[in-house]
Amino acid sequence: MATLTMFPVVPARDLEKNDVMLPAAFAGECNVVLVAFQRQHQTLVDSWVPWLEKLALADSRVRFYEVPTIGRLWAPVRNMIDGGMASAIGDPVILRRTFTVYGDVRRLTDPLHINDRETITVLLVNEREGVEWSGAGGFSSAMAHELETAIAAMP
Repeated sequence: MATLTMFPVVPARDLEKNDVMLPAAFAGECNVVLVAFQRQHQTLVDSWVPWLEKLALADSRVRFYEVPTIGRLWAPVRNMIDGGMASAIGDPVILRRTFTVYGDVRRLTDPLHINDRETITVLLVNEREGVEWSGAGGFSSAMAHELETAIAAMP
């Protein structure tokens, strides 16, 4: 069996202001993680949400999370940024599944082999914190099919 990339341990905070450690905060057997790097990436993240909501309803093993990563330059205004996101979202379900990571973005990109921060990265993380599959970009039927196939192959 091939060695999996492990999701790195990083501190994060959900938008209800709860400090967590990733990937321990991922609660599913099959965790789809949407990693965003720029504010305008929210449109790409949102393109996945309807499909992921249906998938999570159909398969109780699946959970999905949004992980905006924000450089250390912005850490001093974290409360303002997170508060702005939280007030714009409002929905407690979304607030609890959105984990912001502030600081050196390379703590995520290097171990996860993310070379392109110009788009989002989509990861499938198992309950043992290993990355089973990765893709990049907004929703497409082809990528959704790849992700579904990877989920189906998980024990």
